[in-house]
Amino acid sequence: MKFISEEESAALVSHEMAFEAAREALIAVVDDAVLFPAVLAHGSAPTNRFSIKSAATASFAGLKVGSFWPDNPAIGMPRHNSVILLFDQKVGRVEWVIEAGKVNAYRTAAADAVAADALAREDASVLAIFGAGNQALFECIAIARIRQISKVLVVARDHQRGDEFVSALRADGLNAEQALAQAACEQADIVVTATPAREPLFSAEWIRPGTHVASMGSDAAGKQELPPELFERAALFCDHPAQAVVMGDLQHFGGDRARITALGDVLQGLIKGRTAQDQITVFDSSGIALQDLTIARSLISAWEEKVKS
Repeated sequence: MKFISEEESAALVSHEMAFEAAREALIAVVDDAVLFPAVLAHGSAPTNRFSIKSAATASFAGLKVGSFWPDNPAIGMPRHNSVILLFDQKVGRVEWVIEAGKVNAYRTAAADAVAADALAREDASVLAIFGAGNQALFECIAIARIRQISKVLVVARDHQRGDEFVSALRADGLNAEQALAQAACEQADIVVTATPAREPLFSAEWIRPGTHVASMGSDAAGKQELPPELFERAALFCDHPAQAVVMGDLQHFGGDRARITALGDVLQGLIKGRTAQDQITVFDSSGIALQDLTIARSLISAWEEKVKS
């Protein structure tokens, strides 16, 4: 068994690597992959959560264990952690164990970027981000790689934390400011939600025609970031339809589920994405194991190259 530590994986990962791995994963969903039902569980204290997501293709298989321990910052540790396991396909033993806490943030943001690249208007320049946590920062940076973002509008529950987040974005070269939810939505070309919310963060009527909206935080039953009324006005896309309607934001969609399109079909040119400049597009990302497995393979390649040199 081979091991890549958190420190090693964090040093190897990049937004470019994550973007290519996410694109490969989203295509594999509709190609030769099998995704197994996610396990959502908790530790001895119910507030401490973990999930197990697994998948297989013709050439690789494995799983990701992701955890969320909310009190960790009090002892100087991150709330989120992640470990990826890849199996040796010949004998069934675990061949690779990769600690991937920071990698997970890149991997999640990359799916958002791939979707925005396929669905957002080419001239999209104003980004509204709901949330001011670690993941939200990665989302903004990833989106700014694929669109010329002139302004980031930050919607945060805690004003002080919002100010700190704005400063972090500015340090990364992004023009950012805090805004109220309605004002942010009414100005935005792209709206991204990266929160643990359990009710809509904004009203559907605040979203302008032509806006691309991405829900990145809804990854369990009961979570909700988007208003269901928005679904009736938008073209609906997601990473994996069968999972999205169970644990993504689309669990709250009561309409015809045949309207939900896997993004992989768009990426392969099988189905059109945005069909008009004034069309609203929604991408629901509940997170799939294939993202973890594809980026794990990229990390392994980079690690092996580093060892050789």
